Amino acid sequence: MVPLFPGVPGGPELLVILLLMIALFGLPVVLALLGWRYLRGDDVEDLEARVSELEAALEEDDEKE
Repeated sequence: MVPLFPGVPGGPELLVILLLMIALFGLPVVLALLGWRYLRGDDVEDLEARVSELEAALEEDDEKE
């Protein structure tokens, strides 16, 4: 006779399930956090410094006129 319910998953099956859960839920979260960190990194500071330089140049041009 075939049992209606197979046995409780063993070690290898639980390991596969754990790896799938990490891949499905953990990996996208880690990638999103890394992407957010990359976008909020030094690039923002560089852009802010560049905007400040351009604003200062505009003020100098306004004073010359």
